[in-house]
Amino acid sequence: MSLHKGRSDPGTRTGRGDGRRAGDGHRGADGRRAGDGHSRPRPRTEHGAISVNPFYGEADPVSGMTTEPPRHRLPDSPMAAEAARQLVHDELMLDGNSRLNLATFVTTWMEPQAGELMAQCRDKNMVDKDEYPRTAELERRCVAMLADLWNAPDPSAAVGCSTTGSSEACMLTGLALKRRWARRVGDRYPSTARPNLVMGANVQVCWEKFCNFWEVEARQVPMEGERFHIDPQAAAALCDENTVGVVAVLGSTFDGSYEPVAEVCEALDGLQERTGIDVPVHVDGASGAMIAPFLDEDLLWDFRLPRVASINTSGHKYGLVYPGVGWALWRSPDALPEELVFRVNYLGGDMPTFALNFSRPGAQVAAQYYTFLRLGRGGFRAVQQAARDVARSLAARIGETGDFRMLTRGDELPVFAFTTGPDVTSFDVFDVSRRLRERGWLVPAYTFPPNREDLAVLRIVCRNGFTADLSDLFMDDLTGLLPELRSQSGPLQRPASVATAFHH
Repeated sequence: MSLHKGRSDPGTRTGRGDGRRAGDGHRGADGRRAGDGHSRPRPRTEHGAISVNPFYGEADPVSGMTTEPPRHRLPDSPMAAEAARQLVHDELMLDGNSRLNLATFVTTWMEPQAGELMAQCRDKNMVDKDEYPRTAELERRCVAMLADLWNAPDPSAAVGCSTTGSSEACMLTGLALKRRWARRVGDRYPSTARPNLVMGANVQVCWEKFCNFWEVEARQVPMEGERFHIDPQAAAALCDENTVGVVAVLGSTFDGSYEPVAEVCEALDGLQERTGIDVPVHVDGASGAMIAPFLDEDLLWDFRLPRVASINTSGHKYGLVYPGVGWALWRSPDALPEELVFRVNYLGGDMPTFALNFSRPGAQVAAQYYTFLRLGRGGFRAVQQAARDVARSLAARIGETGDFRMLTRGDELPVFAFTTGPDVTSFDVFDVSRRLRERGWLVPAYTFPPNREDLAVLRIVCRNGFTADLSDLFMDDLTGLLPELRSQSGPLQRPASVATAFHH
């Protein structure tokens, strides 16, 4: 979407605004008259005294060495900039190393050139389209590029916007589905009809939040056996006249597998033929929408399927941009009800906007456009293929230890999940996660949702920056721990809340 706004407020005038002339002899706070020989000389300009910003210069630099500032209230006075920086820096050292975080999908490395561009734009407010028209133009270009990448019928007609991440994008696309349902059924069903959204039990928690916040019934297809995501026929069976849509996930966060989007659409085609009920599909491509176009070009999952109404992705995941930026796209203007687009008079201009957030920095949008220009299709293909190669290789080596059973092997998302083998009784996945953390590696351990709560797994996310060399180091640490784990008399039976910090 093209967003616009008016000019900002005019700048304040220089000089005094209290009616007094500089140096007119009025008394200061100490009782002395300005200019009476007892006050310090002040810098002068043609229009009056210079106002000194408290951030300029150091304010008693020694105080930062002798006084411990309060932690839960504002200090009474300033401290030296370097002292404040050092205090914050020292605390942040206790965080985990983001490059060794194999739990997160979020980008942890970018080129220095991207960092420079982000620094140039971090003070630009994305909402101020009139003040920062080039940043707004970069957003528009990114939407057009994604519409083309995802095979929109007419990329120039597709509508979309940047968001703070996939969670906000999911909220927006979910709202659009609900409003389209309300328009469709308003004349035929009572106002008490409750909308529902069909999804697999493996969806990211943002979809449960959406249903909770916007009063939509969440109808989930449970996992069964070795099926860890949605079943197309089971999803269609949960649909009725009050179903706003079906969510298909291109890249489950639980195990990295793609959900069968084309099969879901086919099942819903059959439902429409039998009942006349027309249910749209939203593709949550938080990760996979930036993997499949480059590595799985023949896979049908995007706007080539007429039933797919909208797609979201996380620019800060496999879009290779620091957090936080996401994207929401609709196949055509008809898929996004116009009444959801707010038009506000902001700083003197008309600005159409569809977002849960308002002010946010333009840095990530600039970084996304930089990444699109920098890599192109060929570059993205090379980067994502390298991540998949690392995932496949590491999964194979972990499987060869004989201690683990692989659930997935990094063949779709560069992500795989595994659990302990059936004959392993001396340790469990929570023990492995805890011991790897001692070496600096963050590997989540967690249980699956209904109906596989009995299954506890470890999951590894391979991202750009997690190189083959780093995977070798990880494997060295894992194999080094295994003899000690094997010698345990049994799992430590620590609760999951203690054993791991990851809670899907």
